[in-house]
This record gives sequence, C-alpha cells and structure tokens, in this order.
Amino acid sequence: MTGAVLLFEPRAGGRYRIVLTYEASQHSVSGKTSEDTDIVQGLFLELLPDERIVQSVEFVSEDPSFAGTMTMTWSFAPVGGGTEVAIRCENVPAGIRPEDHDVGLRSTLANLAAFLA
Repeated sequence: MTGAVLLFEPRAGGRYRIVLTYEASQHSVSGKTSEDTDIVQGLFLELLPDERIVQSVEFVSEDPSFAGTMTMTWSFAPVGGGTEVAIRCENVPAGIRPEDHDVGLRSTLANLAAFLA
C-alpha cells in the first residue's frame, strides 16, 4: 500500500485528505473509492498533545455501505519507557468488515511503532 497526503491541517477544526492505493498482491478486497483506492477525508475535532486525538472520518465512495461519518479517538498513555496507543472507532460504515478494520488498524499501529523506533 502507498499513501499520499493531499491536505493536512493538524489543529482542532483542521482537515485532512489522504489517498491510499493498494497493490494487487497486498489486498484481496476492492478499495472504497475505486478498485484499488481509498480516499479518506477527515476533520480534527480535538487535539490534546500527549493525551488524545479525536477525528471524524469519511470515505469518498459511491457505495452507500461506506457512507457516513466515523469517529476515531486515539488515546495515549505513558507505559514504562514508551506510550500505549488505543484506538476507538464509532459509527464504522457497514461496508467495512470488522476483521478487515482490525487488520488495518493493527497495520497502522505497527507502522507507527516502526516509524518511532
């Protein structure tokens, strides 16, 4: 998967727009926007440094099963010599299978851990 950040305004009320492109060998299901692409539009609702990020997320799609606004809350807590990151998702569109969502979130956290290592 590759990603491109088209817009990023990291502040409360700021927006973002991201394009994710799946490689055929890495992805067994279709993208939400096109066969191999997800376009995600978000709004930062709350940014509390070292504590929490709350954002609303929408997928650009003509498929009604991906419609609606999902709320994601990322919470951070000090643990030992690092930080525990917890993600809570609410109002996940019906078209996103829970097991696929779990795999995607775990991949995101693994990428974050690798980036910070």
